[in-house]
Amino acid sequence: MTSADRNHDRDYGRGAAEEGFGAPFTPAEEVGTGEFFEEEAQRRGTGGPPAEPGGNGARRRLGGPRLRPIEEQTVVITGASSGIGLVTARMAAARGARLVLVARNEEALRTLCDEIQEAGGEAAFVVADVGRRDDVARVARTAVETFGGFDTWVNNAGVSIFGQSWDVSLDDMHRVFDTVFWGVVHGSRAAVEQFRDTGRPGAIINVGSFLGERATPVQATYGSAKSAVHGFTEALRIEVAAARLPVSVTLVHPGRIDTPYNEHAESYLAGQPAHRGMLYPPEAVAGAILYAAAHPKRDLYVGGQAKVLTALANVAPKLTDRMIRRYAYWSQRTDRPSAPREASALWHAGDDLHERGSHEGWVRRRSYYVVASTHPVVASTMALAAAAGATTLVLRRMRDRW
Repeated sequence: MTSADRNHDRDYGRGAAEEGFGAPFTPAEEVGTGEFFEEEAQRRGTGGPPAEPGGNGARRRLGGPRLRPIEEQTVVITGASSGIGLVTARMAAARGARLVLVARNEEALRTLCDEIQEAGGEAAFVVADVGRRDDVARVARTAVETFGGFDTWVNNAGVSIFGQSWDVSLDDMHRVFDTVFWGVVHGSRAAVEQFRDTGRPGAIINVGSFLGERATPVQATYGSAKSAVHGFTEALRIEVAAARLPVSVTLVHPGRIDTPYNEHAESYLAGQPAHRGMLYPPEAVAGAILYAAAHPKRDLYVGGQAKVLTALANVAPKLTDRMIRRYAYWSQRTDRPSAPREASALWHAGDDLHERGSHEGWVRRRSYYVVASTHPVVASTMALAAAAGATTLVLRRMRDRW
């Protein structure tokens, strides 16, 4: 890829960057590096065979493998035709990444691919159902044939069901697991196979959910599938480290995000599913994904609500149950009539190329939790400011007492 290709028009997707969501990360923000197969990378450049995992070619460092900057990467994104995947694709293209876009909607993928290429970017697309192993294998082959491989694989595709556990059909439950859980398994295995066989350092980024930490009523199937994703990701991370593979495995934990997720879901409810209350923009999740693609991170939480709910459930599970019972039903549906089940994207491609949904909450401009997690200097400054504020408050109270 030429420097001209990498420095294409950065006006593409500028709107998100100007809002503070997609600003490029500078080398000064880079975190520590780790297990990196330096000799394997050299052999790959000269066509030699890769060293055995854990052999003499491995050089261990703290933090994770050395990953390329986004502008030098080829990135595979599943669920790329709407919501988080769509925003991530546009932001990655704006920063110069080559893209392999994956979804079930061929028309949406073709339109998105054309959009990126017209702006000077490089992109290919694959119409695939991530719940099918053969489809995912075809995605990996396309990346190799088109761009010579990939550097980051983002498992983002997902779909949900809203309904009481006893009302949802078992076939529909299995279908959610096919996409949400098995899609992650198939994508992760395809990525590990390439990174292992080539010695090419890379990143696997699995998009989880705060519902994977603490499931809520009427989304039992989705929450269970995301919980399985979390467990699989944790085990995979340890396995690749034990095998000394040059792979970073990141789990992204989004909170409630303003995407068409609810419109795509199949509903057994009378009222149309939608988020009420505080939401976060999809750009916040996309920013976290792209940071993890270039900087090894174990976990990235998008929104304080994801972290707080997890912590509260661990400390006070009964209190958390009561809070969820009172809040969850109201916060997940509207007074609008629910769309017909056959109109959902559970069994076929939905109406795509939409970044946002039709929710009834208020959307924050960014997630400060992501900012703190990906900008250590900012996090330290915020901590110092908080400490200074607390100290000032204490001193004032002491003065008043004197």
